[in-house]
Amino acid sequence: MTAPLAPDRIAAAFLAACHTELDALKPGNVHRHAAGHGMEVAHFERAAVAAAAPIADPALSVGQRILRATEASVAATGLNTNLGIVLLCAPLAKAANETTLGIGLRRRLDTILSALDESDARDAFAAIRLANPAGLGKVETGDVRDDTAPMTLIAAMRLAAERDRIANAYVTAYADIFDFALPVLNDARSSTSDPLLPVTTLHMALLAEFPDTHIIRKHGAAAAEAVRQEARARHALWAPVASAKSIRALVEFDTNLKSKGLNPGTTADFVVATLFAAALIERKHS
Repeated sequence: MTAPLAPDRIAAAFLAACHTELDALKPGNVHRHAAGHGMEVAHFERAAVAAAAPIADPALSVGQRILRATEASVAATGLNTNLGIVLLCAPLAKAANETTLGIGLRRRLDTILSALDESDARDAFAAIRLANPAGLGKVETGDVRDDTAPMTLIAAMRLAAERDRIANAYVTAYADIFDFALPVLNDARSSTSDPLLPVTTLHMALLAEFPDTHIIRKHGAAAAEAVRQEARARHALWAPVASAKSIRALVEFDTNLKSKGLNPGTTADFVVATLFAAALIERKHS
């Protein structure tokens, strides 16, 4: 029998993931090397503390975790600092909460995602409306502003999967994280004793692999593809792992992106969720 993780351990893993992501250089995002996009590190720190308890609460459904964590984060900061993080981390936390016989975190997660229902959709849609993320468009079916049409959350995510990487994660049992991001993070960690340089590598690898959907919503697909190509062109700076010598050039890339208002926010969300998943797996085995 695989014992469930206690809520305090899940909350601690969530906070550690959020703080580590902020400590590392992630070009285009807010981090300790530089603020950006009208936000400071302190905003994200307050949001993480506010969200940790509802994210880890075993009494809450996935949708309730998303809504209560978003409500707490917005109340703490007055901003949408972590909606994407909450959307990705709530199902992972529920998977870690549960006792399951002989299966791993991803299989538990897949079962949870498949069972997401209409109440999860209502709560998640309410959270998205509250956070009001930039570039949120309107669609005919599954629009978050319509809380009257019956639809399960997983059905809504299927409708959005082609245009949004977080929605795609829900319908693929987090393939981007388990099949791509975690191997990148583990390989980078095996190449250095520095705790933060692998996070920079993770960020850059995700940025080079997937067009950032936050950039797509605000600036269009061409802008997101251009950023992806710029990250790929800097491959030598971050693969197999970033180094102290590459930081200056990556800071310049960070400055360039921020000067254009290009914020790869979805990439940052996946960095946190990957760090969270890695910590949950480690704690399960400890």
